Amino acid sequence: MIYPKFLKENDLISVPAPSDGADCEQDINCFNNSKLKFEKMGYKVKLSENIFNSKMARSADAKKRAEELNEMFEDESSLIFCAGGGEFLVEILPYIDFNKIVKRPKWVEGFSDPTGILFPITTKYDISTIYGNNFKYFGIENYDKSLKDNLEILKGNIIEQENYELYENERTVKITGLESDNYTEKVVWKTINNEEVSINGRIIGGCFDIITELAGTKYDGTKDFNERYKNDGIIWYFDNCEFSKEQLIRSLWKLNELEYFKYTKGIIFGRNGVEISNIGYDMENAIKDSVLAKLNVPIIYDADISHKSPCLTIINGAIATIECKNGKGKIKFELK
Repeated sequence: MIYPKFLKENDLISVPAPSDGADCEQDINCFNNSKLKFEKMGYKVKLSENIFNSKMARSADAKKRAEELNEMFEDESSLIFCAGGGEFLVEILPYIDFNKIVKRPKWVEGFSDPTGILFPITTKYDISTIYGNNFKYFGIENYDKSLKDNLEILKGNIIEQENYELYENERTVKITGLESDNYTEKVVWKTINNEEVSINGRIIGGCFDIITELAGTKYDGTKDFNERYKNDGIIWYFDNCEFSKEQLIRSLWKLNELEYFKYTKGIIFGRNGVEISNIGYDMENAIKDSVLAKLNVPIIYDADISHKSPCLTIINGAIATIECKNGKGKIKFELK
């Protein structure tokens, strides 16, 4: 596994918009304030020329978005920080020059739709990536612990992260866009049958909705990734944004048919972005009625890897040790 160089003072951060850009005044405020904050921390920041554009959830056409990302892999930046999420990052993949990524490995961080670029980089090319907050989110005025943890990891301080105390169950209306999320609900990590869980293995995952789109395509390197690291065993993490429980069950069946879970040592699900079932499933019973029940591996759910913030910072491809007991959880990475 290739781990790029971490951020140091005066490094350049390049911010592409490979998915959507700013579609409202609040987003514009966030992008501008995030740039200002990183500059105050001692970094240089180069924003995408498309970052303030949004048309049908796209910052630009697919080829232009890809060209921008290709150019940023050739510049002097140490970190490529995806501007935000969206719907259609996968459209740029045919135009991405992956040879440039292999030639100059850099940290790429993103959340949600940017899974579309993170997942191929790590599974196909053995370069670690970071599933963490998008650049836009660092524009808020007051950083919570999850953002502070994220910054520590970007600087190479591989801290142990613990579950956060509260999460935002319903998004609140923001006036400027710079307000913090409204954390009101208690965080409780759950396991099947309330068992204690302790697992160690090589971690990979991302936004579940996007992984299921990539699965089986030429941008999916899971088969070879699994074989390379079968002796470590694989820990999968999934952030389900929009899928119903029925869609979740069907998609897990598909991933199992593609042998995603061949060497799996454990699976961790974040809080679902939406809680939808047409036939009355809750999350535990959906898992029990899925193909995962046959794997006989520990499964955690309602963890802090979710569209309902705050979110842990995950180093794709690293060795992870995850523990869950009495509703509490923690995760630690080793870069080897």
